[in-house]
Amino acid sequence: MTAPIEYVIRRLSEYDGPPLRLMEVCGTQTAEISHNGIRNLLSTAIQMISGPGCPVCVTVSAYIDRLIELSGQEGTTVVSFGDLFRVPGSRESLSEAKAAGGRAEMVYAPAQILDMARKQPEKQFVFAAVGFETTAPVYAGIIKKAKKEGLKNLRFLTSLKTMPAAIRWICAHEPDIQGFLAPGHVCAVTGTKDYEEIAREYGIPFVVSGFSPEELITAIYGLVCLRGRGQTRNFYPAVVRPEGNPEARAVMHEVFEPCGAAWRGIGRIEGSGLRIRAAFREFDAGSDGLEEDIRKNSQCRCAQVLLGEISPGDCPLFGKVCTPATPQGACMVSAEGSCFHYYSGNEGGSR
Repeated sequence: MTAPIEYVIRRLSEYDGPPLRLMEVCGTQTAEISHNGIRNLLSTAIQMISGPGCPVCVTVSAYIDRLIELSGQEGTTVVSFGDLFRVPGSRESLSEAKAAGGRAEMVYAPAQILDMARKQPEKQFVFAAVGFETTAPVYAGIIKKAKKEGLKNLRFLTSLKTMPAAIRWICAHEPDIQGFLAPGHVCAVTGTKDYEEIAREYGIPFVVSGFSPEELITAIYGLVCLRGRGQTRNFYPAVVRPEGNPEARAVMHEVFEPCGAAWRGIGRIEGSGLRIRAAFREFDAGSDGLEEDIRKNSQCRCAQVLLGEISPGDCPLFGKVCTPATPQGACMVSAEGSCFHYYSGNEGGSR
């Protein structure tokens, strides 16, 4: 795509063809589209909707409940990134459990957990490993290093998901989507083959995009031009290659194996998760079977938001009971959540 960006923006703003609902899959794409006001540059006939590409947002309540349970065990400390602290479980969040006496600590990089385990061998640490194919190789490398060093006080509660099966589920159950911005960070690891197969099977175009405003606008224009065609285009060639990153995939598959996984708003999707293989199972903190998803507030519509069925503004709690200060669902907690961005005022409305 070599057209000047001014031309692309004009064509998108003047588009008057059939209505298009285009889904950005990656949570970072959602954040950047919102932050840069890209929806306001589009014709009213083009609707961008957010998909289930925010790992915190698609984590079910049973996983949060298990973290809280572990934080209450004598001598055990749960370690997590900040967003996960505030995601509601079925009764409370990890942050609330910590305030009530649970042991939980926040980190900014996964490798910090190794230092914690080395320096405090008398304590047990459980890391909340949540993410997609982008972070799974990192976690795999840490687990391999922990095994090599013989660390006995480090375990992982995993909620690792893979995108192709979830996107295939959406294509089968949400037919009113005319194109996907494929997740650039995920494709950097996995390559584009899976998305090419889905595009052909369902006749829906996929465009792999970067994250700058110009890259996103150009990718959206690519989807508009490809409408009705089951083709895949890579508009992020500096980072994404057709074969992906073989080294990252190798370490990921050495430590993890495919499994079914539960997604908030969708339920269990076979083959859409990763669990620790038997050779490394000593590092698992009881990750299997965490599939129940109970809403703390029964009126929360986070599940429908994740599937693009409603806009955040259509949720009866949005901006009232549910705000970043008092989130009722994961979509308002995470910096990649669409409700968070709608509330923050970056959308210019809830179109």
